[in-house]
Amino acid sequence: MSAKYSLPLLLSFSIHIVLAAILLLGDFSSPLKPTPTAAPMEPIQAVVVERSKVDAQINKIKQKKADEAQKLKDLEKSIAAAKAKRINEAKRIKELELQRKKKAKEKKAADIAAKKAKAKANAADKLRKQKELEKQQADKAAAEARTKRLKEEAAAKKAEDLRKKQAADKKRKAQEAKEREAQQKLLEQQMAEQMAEEMANRQQARRQQVMTEIGRFQALISQTIKRNLITDRSTMEGKSCKLTISLAPSGFVTNVVTGNGDRIVCEAAKTAVYKAGTLPVSKDPEVFREMRTISLTVAPDKFN
Repeated sequence: MSAKYSLPLLLSFSIHIVLAAILLLGDFSSPLKPTPTAAPMEPIQAVVVERSKVDAQINKIKQKKADEAQKLKDLEKSIAAAKAKRINEAKRIKELELQRKKKAKEKKAADIAAKKAKAKANAADKLRKQKELEKQQADKAAAEARTKRLKEEAAAKKAEDLRKKQAADKKRKAQEAKEREAQQKLLEQQMAEQMAEEMANRQQARRQQVMTEIGRFQALISQTIKRNLITDRSTMEGKSCKLTISLAPSGFVTNVVTGNGDRIVCEAAKTAVYKAGTLPVSKDPEVFREMRTISLTVAPDKFN
């Protein structure tokens, strides 16, 4: 029994015991002693009044006792019900505790199983992620290898195309160079032929010009010799002499050599040359080179 109900129950028992003792041991039949009063009262009437009060009090006590007994009975029922309820509650609590322990055990087992499952799932997920990572890495490596291979193939193709292009360019350039060389040779040949022809024409023209100049100066020299020549028709008519005259660039006579011809004519012609001392010569070096040593024939009868 709990402390909540023990103290009121104990007080109730004490009160009932005291009341029971009063009822059993009290003598209500003896006349009551009158209390001193100012005026005397009749004893019978006073006893009746007190008896009725006592009976009323006894009935009241009995009723209260019956009420208390009922309350006690009700209290005992309540205590018994509370005890039964407490027992049932304790049993229910025990069952609940057993259920809780069972559930806790089951939960622990479930948690362990869940942890194992989670660990297994994590391991499986880790393995899956690892495989996915390995696959991604493999795919990336394959893609990089493919990209590298494609780049290498493209570079190789580009290099091959460049090589072919360079070879074609080289062949084309070689052909063009060969054609240019042939054209150059043809052009050079044509130019050489043209230049040779022009040179020949120029040389021919120059030669003709030189010869013309030489002829002109030979005529001038002949006239100079004629002016200084002493002639004798009786001894010189029909006769001639070939002279070879060496000249300086100024026209100064450095030497006279007589050749075939009449001696008298040759002596007279040689004397005439030295008498002149300086003969007409061209200022043109090329013409002078041709007439540095000049040969001419002196025929006195032809001078007249």
